[in-house]
Amino acid sequence: MRASAQSLQAPRSSPRLTLLVDHDFDTRRMYAEFLKRAPSEIEEAEDGREALAKALARRPDVIITETRLPGLNGFELCSLLRTDPTTHDIPILFVTGDVFDPERDRAERVGADAFLTKPCLPETLLVEMQRLLQLSAELRERGRAVHTRFQSQVRRSTELLEKAAQQKRRVTLSRAHVRQQTSAPPSPPPALMCPACDTPLTYSRSHVGGVNARTPEQWDYYDCGNGCGTFQYRQRTRKVRRVT
Repeated sequence: MRASAQSLQAPRSSPRLTLLVDHDFDTRRMYAEFLKRAPSEIEEAEDGREALAKALARRPDVIITETRLPGLNGFELCSLLRTDPTTHDIPILFVTGDVFDPERDRAERVGADAFLTKPCLPETLLVEMQRLLQLSAELRERGRAVHTRFQSQVRRSTELLEKAAQQKRRVTLSRAHVRQQTSAPPSPPPALMCPACDTPLTYSRSHVGGVNARTPEQWDYYDCGNGCGTFQYRQRTRKVRRVT
């Protein structure tokens, strides 16, 4: 029992665009009438040059073509479509009277996706066309999945590189922070009285340090003229303690 176009149709929200290319009007009409019920929107061309122009202009979902065409033959047409970035991934199906192996081999070399020989029933053509469309959809889906994974990996790599760069900047900042003894510190040492004898202390030097430039520390050192010892004043806490 022959399958009808309706029973073979694949679920789709809108008809696919099929480009039918054949120099024989009756052949085009037979296939077009059948595929329209699939449903499929049909664009026709009777020679290779017309087919090339329509393929570039409308980018059909699938191209069904003869090998023997006026102007450009089917092999030349297929080769040109495969080299153009806007049409290189369109499924191309040959339906031809060329039944010999050299023609099949040539079709494969120029990038044809399938090769059917005439006489070819419309039902057979539809089954093969839908197989190619399904395969094309699966390849596109896999391509999108690969692209998504690639973009995710790029983002992750960028995040890791940025994190490493920030860590490097923090380390560099910490190492660049100067810790030193000085008699000209960033903050002026205050005038202090000796906690032991209540006489003025004499400023001696300062130590500038801290963990990094963002958390600086300054310790000022004083001597007591009465021999009470050396005292340290911490700028951040404003506390005085004797160190010697």
